[in-house]
Amino acid sequence: MAATAVALAAGLAAAPSAGAADTAQVSVIHGIPNTPVNVFVDGKSALAGFKPGAVAGPLALPAGPHTVTVFPASDTSGTGTPVIKASASLESGRNYSLVAHLSADGKPTLTPFANDTSSVAAGQARLVVRHTAAAPAVDVRANGKVAFADLTNPNEAKADLPAGTISADVVLAGTSNVALGPADLNLKEGTSTVVYAAGSATDKTLTLVTQTISGLHSAPGGVPAGTGGLADRGTGTPDWAWAAAAAFLAVALTGGAGLYRTVRRPGPVRG
Repeated sequence: MAATAVALAAGLAAAPSAGAADTAQVSVIHGIPNTPVNVFVDGKSALAGFKPGAVAGPLALPAGPHTVTVFPASDTSGTGTPVIKASASLESGRNYSLVAHLSADGKPTLTPFANDTSSVAAGQARLVVRHTAAAPAVDVRANGKVAFADLTNPNEAKADLPAGTISADVVLAGTSNVALGPADLNLKEGTSTVVYAAGSATDKTLTLVTQTISGLHSAPGGVPAGTGGLADRGTGTPDWAWAAAAAFLAVALTGGAGLYRTVRRPGPVRG
């Protein structure tokens, strides 16, 4: 990751200079299986030999529109037929992940996600799950009950939840057939763990790509109650159920949901 970050910084060194208030933080995630690539940003080489599963950045880029072109690793000059050519507009002061991945029907595409970098409460962690795989919809269950139904590419969801280990299972959408699980995921306090479902179910190349955003701590305001940090607030679906469902969704290579079921569909990338 360090090497790719250095390469990205060098490749974008010629970008117009801008003050901190006029820049955005950008990471690049490679979620296309079996396809090493070269990434060009605004016509300049940014990442050479970028491998599937790699995460580069974050780095400061000028706010505004940018053109991202992705070529096979053999095309070092960026003059042939690109795997992906798309544009993304960055807002100043925001934190983004640009994800090269497969669409639901298996075609290479680029999706920009705006990352939530707001503070989390003391003792909490943020989990973000993003379905960027050529894979069918699933239902995620917590304690045997469906928490999130019919999750599809390219949706994302997030939850702020007690830090610690959480568990759940996943079934094919609309069925009770367990596909994976149960599984555990350990989330650290004051971080945002972003898990991408990548690859293709048909080609049996499903995999996980994980990005961690740190420094989201806030001042302590009390000690969370409950066993193991998984407190039940007493009404509706308990926190541990939402957390478990979202955590397993990451392991199961599909989309997700949160305590407040925040689900969004990223804006279109102009090709």
